[in-house]
Amino acid sequence: MGEQKFNLEEYLTRGVEKIVGGIIRSTLKNGETSRFMIHYAKAAGAAVRKRHEHEMRGEHIPAFLIASITNACNLHCGGCYARAVDMCFDGSREEKPLMNTDDWDRVFEEAEALGVSFVLLAGGEPMMRKDVLEAAGSHRDILFPVITNGTLIGEELLPLLKKNPNLLPVISVEGDRETTDGRRGEGVYDNIVSSMDILDKNGILYGASVTVTKDNLEEVTGEGFVSGLRRKGCRAIIYIEYVPANELTRCLAPDDEDREKMKERIHSLRESEKSMMFISFPGDEKEAGGCLAAGRGFFHINPFGAVEPCPFSAFSDTDVRKSGLLGALKSPLFHALEEGGLLAVEHTGGCVLYEREEQVRKIWENRE
Repeated sequence: MGEQKFNLEEYLTRGVEKIVGGIIRSTLKNGETSRFMIHYAKAAGAAVRKRHEHEMRGEHIPAFLIASITNACNLHCGGCYARAVDMCFDGSREEKPLMNTDDWDRVFEEAEALGVSFVLLAGGEPMMRKDVLEAAGSHRDILFPVITNGTLIGEELLPLLKKNPNLLPVISVEGDRETTDGRRGEGVYDNIVSSMDILDKNGILYGASVTVTKDNLEEVTGEGFVSGLRRKGCRAIIYIEYVPANELTRCLAPDDEDREKMKERIHSLRESEKSMMFISFPGDEKEAGGCLAAGRGFFHINPFGAVEPCPFSAFSDTDVRKSGLLGALKSPLFHALEEGGLLAVEHTGGCVLYEREEQVRKIWENRE
């Protein structure tokens, strides 16, 4: 009998249930969180049933969605992929209009109806779109991890986060002070540690996002780093393999040996740190049988409403404002990527679609 594939959706669902149970059993300063978690435990089960009903009708609904709700950011991190591909920039330019509050609210409403359980909010810096965060917070059947640099969590946003426990801040950290400030700027580490303390003090559930490079892999998968985050109240860590912004930064991307080490470390952490949840991208995809992009496990909506296979593959043939989510999942590009077998091929790291950009481009140009 072959080795059983890792089921990322099942692991995340079980992980959330485990965290939910722990929160309900514990005494929190924010009672709203406990009440929400009891509600969400029921909603997550109902969402599974909704997705199953669609599956029976031949419509696959992924449990996850990635929404980049802004192209603005208050930091200039070294090696930033979004800035390298001109998806994130300062000031204004002659561009098609950004998705407005109502546009995003409609996306969240349809996601809720279809049974999407998690909508990851990214950017840019998503904390700069308070309007969209407020809209997201009203959709209580969805958990919204918010990938943030953590520098804007303060008096203005704290009431919003306390009121809406389905907004889960996921703070980006690269390791210790030297490593984090080296990439994100002087003083950022102390700022995000202060934000973590504020969240923990107020009983707000939060996680951490770690971009893994050859330089920081040992540190960020080590027990000392992880246990330090746990003691600060962190309940989940998302490990993301570094995607090179250009040829000069390709040397930072983990190689096969690094990824194998990372896989072993994360398996070990899942056993030793039972109160936390660990997600690896794209490591968990490989164990799940291939790339989960293009609607297989998730897809991406950029700040302008373009539906893309993933954040690292900026090709689109669909505008979600015209198609809706269900229509977006019928994207000819998504279908061509799936039928062409590109989502199942081996890759050397980071993102299979980014690594085979020219192949994706040809598929995009020749799609039906």
